Amino acid sequence: MTHRPADDADLADGLTVGAVAALAGVTVRALHHWDSIGLVRPSERTDAGYRRYTAADLGRIHRVLVYRELGVPLTDIAELLDAPGADAMASLRRQRDQLRERVAELQRMGDGLDRMIEARTSGILLSDEEQMAIFGGNWQPSWPGQARDRWGDTAQWAQYAERAAGRTAEQWQRISDAVAALDAELVAAHRAGVMPGSDRANALAERHRASIGVYFDCTHAMHVCLGRTFTTDPGFAAHYDGMATGLSAWLRDIIDANARANGIDPASARWT
Repeated sequence: MTHRPADDADLADGLTVGAVAALAGVTVRALHHWDSIGLVRPSERTDAGYRRYTAADLGRIHRVLVYRELGVPLTDIAELLDAPGADAMASLRRQRDQLRERVAELQRMGDGLDRMIEARTSGILLSDEEQMAIFGGNWQPSWPGQARDRWGDTAQWAQYAERAAGRTAEQWQRISDAVAALDAELVAAHRAGVMPGSDRANALAERHRASIGVYFDCTHAMHVCLGRTFTTDPGFAAHYDGMATGLSAWLRDIIDANARANGIDPASARWT
């Protein structure tokens, strides 16, 4: 709020709307609007019909500016200025409570942005100890950071971070339990000789794709690309083949067969 005080010479014959606008640091248009809604009406008019503001009018404008800086809507400001003392106090308390609620909301939004920033950086908002407890003794807390270094500029990492920012340790535990249950079913199906392309294999492939979708949206083509890494990436291959010999290749095959059933040629699938 920027305005300068008017001296006695200014106010002797009242002030024009332009002079008041300059003094109060508002626009002429704003003063016209305040006049039209009855918020601040000039007390005088010249013989030619031009608005003339008195010292009392300037005082009211100053009070309007104070309330406006506090975020009070113009309609409520009129109520505050014209209400009896008790009613004005109740209105002020209501405005204060609304402002505090807004401050709390902004704080929550700020906290959410902090979590988003941290998730973009670390990949997962859990301590090393929590990660080990939830994901098992073979889990390496350095893996999320490695994933960030490898895929941090991708849309999928952005999705992963957005989702990770809102997850609690309990939610991560449920995700981990679901993955463990799916892995056990994959091992059992592989050992039972379930053929790629069968209904059971396709259902398992879809569940596996859905398990990736917990982190980021995964198309069938993207799933095929991931399936390739299960046999070519030493870390992935060791993970799956450590559960059952040949599981990595079988998982890749059921992913490919499921992709074909959904109109995707695995040979030409791309990360899209």
